[in-house]
Amino acid sequence: VLAVLGDSVTTDHISPAGSIPKNGPAARYLREQGIEQVDWNTFGSRRGNHEVMMRGTFGNVRINNALVPDKEGNWTLHFPSGEVASIFDAAMRYQTESTPLVVLTGKEYGTGSSRDWAAKGPALLGVKAVIAESYERIHRSNLIGMGVLPLAYEPGTTRKSLGLTGRETFTITGIAKGLAPGGRVTVTARDESGKETTFPAVVRLNSAVELDYYRHGGILQRVLRQFMGR
Repeated sequence: VLAVLGDSVTTDHISPAGSIPKNGPAARYLREQGIEQVDWNTFGSRRGNHEVMMRGTFGNVRINNALVPDKEGNWTLHFPSGEVASIFDAAMRYQTESTPLVVLTGKEYGTGSSRDWAAKGPALLGVKAVIAESYERIHRSNLIGMGVLPLAYEPGTTRKSLGLTGRETFTITGIAKGLAPGGRVTVTARDESGKETTFPAVVRLNSAVELDYYRHGGILQRVLRQFMGR
């Protein structure tokens, strides 16, 4: 799990457009390129640079990740080491370990202005699925367009009611075979003691077209393969 978030997480929490924090991964990258702080500008001005934008993902200084309750901003725990790291650095470490990632969140995930980088950023960090109580409509669609699977708890079920902390290892079955719009997958969360919690999750793909996009890994991949097949 990369992050455990609460309700009403906005697209600005996920992909901030404001000033670049001087101690964050994006600032470190810009310094390495020889760019002085006076010329950093904002994330919004650098939205054409994926190196900066992926480092700013989940980088809002006001975001709260329950994995590190005593810290605010772009921080998480790496598992199984238990080391505190920036979300970007932890995600890159997970990629070297070939570990796909999931984000756990609450109601109205992705609310606020439509922001494509709020879906692009998590995808580049290696997030393969989000499990939420509910989604903002456009953000849900954007996740699918980037090949990230939006899942939802069954009505009346929440992360807390299931006793999930985010320190578990998650296995999602039913994606390779039988995935259908509005269908169900089975999620198994195994905690550090070996105890397993299994629950169904709603597949928030709402049409055959969205399923097709997801199966191809996103809209761009679908379009490219369509052209290549001509």
